[in-house]
Amino acid sequence: MHTLDDTDRRILRALQDEPGLSTAALAEKAGLSPSPCWRRVERMEAAGVIEGRVVEIDLRKLGYEVQVFLRVRLDKTQAGAFQEFIAAAREVPEIVVIQTLLGRVDIRMDVVARDLAHYQEILRNRILDLPHVADIDALLLVSELKDDEWLPI
Repeated sequence: MHTLDDTDRRILRALQDEPGLSTAALAEKAGLSPSPCWRRVERMEAAGVIEGRVVEIDLRKLGYEVQVFLRVRLDKTQAGAFQEFIAAAREVPEIVVIQTLLGRVDIRMDVVARDLAHYQEILRNRILDLPHVADIDALLLVSELKDDEWLPI
């Protein structure tokens, strides 16, 4: 674990609010001059505290009106079932998130589609053909009330 001081926390909070800040603007928000601020950011990047900066894209503005969360249980009677499933699922471009879980569900996936007909086509022709699927539960996103990856630093 990397030890953070109050200045590092100010830098991280500012970057969470505005990932695209210039070094000068970030330094001002953190109460530093640009050079020490840049060194701190570089140190946190080297330590893996800062993994990158993200561009958020509004899927709806690109025509993806439907988002479905799938909970998948795999038939794990064959060796390599997880690896085979994940390798095949990675090939489906509309599957934008794949997570493995412990518990009754093995895999959680997020699927995006232009509309319900498009989702149905993805489900029938790509997802149901994935190897080792024993059962799938689908949850259709109705509304998003909070989508915040901001950490309380």
